[in-house]
Amino acid sequence: MSISIVLFTCDLRLHDHPPLRAALDGTERVVPLFVRDRAVDAAGFAVPNRLAFLADCLRDLDAGLRERGGRLVVRTGDLVEEVGKVAVEADADEVHMASDVSAHAHRREERLRRALEAEGVRLHVHDTVATAVAPGAVVPSASDHFAVFTPYFRHWSLERLRDPLGPPRTVRVPAGVGSEPLPSRDGMSGLSEGLAEGGEAEGRKRLAAWLRADVTSYADRHDDLAGDASSRLSPHLHFGTLSPVELVHRARRAGGAGAEAFVRQLAWRDFHRQVLAARPDAATADYRTQHDRWRSEEAAREDVEAWKEGRTGYPVVDAAMRQLRHEGWMHNRGRLLTGSFLAKTLYVDWRVGARHFLDLLVDGDVANNQLNWQWMAGTGTDSRPNRVLNPVTQAKRYDPDGTYVRRWVPELAALEGPLVHEPWRLRGLDRAALDYPDPIVELADGLARFKRGRGRD
Repeated sequence: MSISIVLFTCDLRLHDHPPLRAALDGTERVVPLFVRDRAVDAAGFAVPNRLAFLADCLRDLDAGLRERGGRLVVRTGDLVEEVGKVAVEADADEVHMASDVSAHAHRREERLRRALEAEGVRLHVHDTVATAVAPGAVVPSASDHFAVFTPYFRHWSLERLRDPLGPPRTVRVPAGVGSEPLPSRDGMSGLSEGLAEGGEAEGRKRLAAWLRADVTSYADRHDDLAGDASSRLSPHLHFGTLSPVELVHRARRAGGAGAEAFVRQLAWRDFHRQVLAARPDAATADYRTQHDRWRSEEAAREDVEAWKEGRTGYPVVDAAMRQLRHEGWMHNRGRLLTGSFLAKTLYVDWRVGARHFLDLLVDGDVANNQLNWQWMAGTGTDSRPNRVLNPVTQAKRYDPDGTYVRRWVPELAALEGPLVHEPWRLRGLDRAALDYPDPIVELADGLARFKRGRGRD
């Protein structure tokens, strides 16, 4: 009897799952396996919000497999060792898994391939599981990747995507392969109060509702902080409970400017992954150095803490940082504003901000988080590396009546209109009653410091 292992990593779903389909088509029995990789834990990615969402995803995946006659096998340890143990226990002939782009993923894949080959087990790695277009599928003539989004998107849009695969009807798992108990978010500490629920069923429900009600207005409203017209599907894309290939197909079928704008955001996700695939050191090093002279950790400590706590004195920045802490998620416009404020107005190393985001974001993803931070810091792929977003101007544009700020900064709830974005304009007793800090830096002073650091004064 031929047996395959399907190693789930960033693809915790049954719909449109090429590794699972290939395994089911090629062998009689399949072991659906997830390994909680201790190396990932050691790297600092196993934070409470993502562990809770992951637990939801694994329980939902197991439930879906059981509906089809199967079950999920869960192990903890070194991924290569655990896959090898399961291969021996199941007498497996081959292993199927999705490709990934981080340096850790590349090293892990090579170690796994060598270990399996030594035991006579074949490893099959599948593209377009975590992306719509595989990294390296489209490249410019003189480079191994696109460094600018617009030409990348032009080529990306011309690619013919594969058709999404339906979920399996039956999954037969061989007997005798042991599993650890499924994890649960119950009893986990340190979770954001408003953390969303994970799992493929939840992701598909959210996708269907958003396509039905909100996609048509996405082009006009995706930057509306208070309206929150974003899809909020990024955690499901990060954990792979939704397929990016299926999302592109379904958005294109919906049609219209909103769907086109949403597809463009999916292409940005693929863009960052092809950059990281070609330049894995961009996870920790400047993609394009500006020779910054970042403020020292000691000099910036109080400012960084104020930024993390949402007490900078700039209401829209503080609102976004408090949303992050409460939900483990932040509106994309908020990410741009808070990133620009830390890296350019406070002139603090982008890696400090990227680490804080990864500590809280349920969608914390190496490619998108690190390269978005580099874009905001001007060390990444932005063609205007010295742009600085003015938080007051931006707040008036994207939160014109102050609803977003009042939602997350209740100290300012009594202020009306644009005054909520500039509470320091109040004088006397009114100002003292707010229990809200003065700005930790004047914007003009922050800009001057940034220019000096970049050698542009």
